[in-house]
Amino acid sequence: MAKKKTVLQKMKDNPRGWKIADIKTFCKKNSLSCEPPKRGSHYSVYSDHLADTLSIPANRPIKPIYIKHLTSYADAHFAQIKQKGKTK
Repeated sequence: MAKKKTVLQKMKDNPRGWKIADIKTFCKKNSLSCEPPKRGSHYSVYSDHLADTLSIPANRPIKPIYIKHLTSYADAHFAQIKQKGKTK
């Protein structure tokens, strides 16, 4: 029987057709913060382990490039967590 794919792997395999609700769920389950827009039109995704913030549009279809950026950001987030775990 094949292993079940993680959401991250599904996003990498097919970056099309994702909704902001999917991204919010993904972030919540993976200890990333996903803040709704306060005055602008983009959600902010950030990590306590990374210095950068990722912006994702809120009111239009999410283009594949934003999902690719999110998967790269998540990989960096997981790498930082793993690295900090080794140094303790």
